[in-house]
Amino acid sequence: MEKISVPKPALLERDDCALVVIDVQEKLLPVIAGHQGVLQNVLRLMRFCRIAGIPIIVTEQEKLGPSVHQVEKEAAAVPTMQKVHFNCFLSEDFAHILETVRRNTLILAGVEAHICVAQTALYALPRFNVHAVADAVGSRTADNRQIALQRMRQAGATITSTEMFIYEVLQRAGTEEFKAALQLVK
Repeated sequence: MEKISVPKPALLERDDCALVVIDVQEKLLPVIAGHQGVLQNVLRLMRFCRIAGIPIIVTEQEKLGPSVHQVEKEAAAVPTMQKVHFNCFLSEDFAHILETVRRNTLILAGVEAHICVAQTALYALPRFNVHAVADAVGSRTADNRQIALQRMRQAGATITSTEMFIYEVLQRAGTEEFKAALQLVK
């Protein structure tokens, strides 16, 4: 009997993922449309990634102050990278951190969707799988956020949600990890 070749599923593999939290900073977050929801979903992603053992990278745009205190608290033991470029890849520190974590799928969250998140996604796409978490990215206007998500999708990024990411990585119920993660989505 001939073996049938089955394409690899498009599901996320936890051992291939890294979460990139972009510029969730004190001076920037308050002007983002729906900023409270964006922040809550960023925090849920960070907490889940700690549970699942997925590396987290946090960036801060210079001169916009530190990350909001909730993100700083969640990022206590993860690399935080200062940058001047909108595109994270133009920072040598970012490239070095990515080499260290050795992951091929970037899960992007943060602000602003149409500037730093989009430029990072578009630059990454030829070499990385990119998933932009729609409910964990924001811009000053809803239009800019929506246009950024459309552009990233057109370029080949996968648009996902916080819960979709969490359940896709979990893959099954009934585990201790599932029980811990369930507290994040309830």
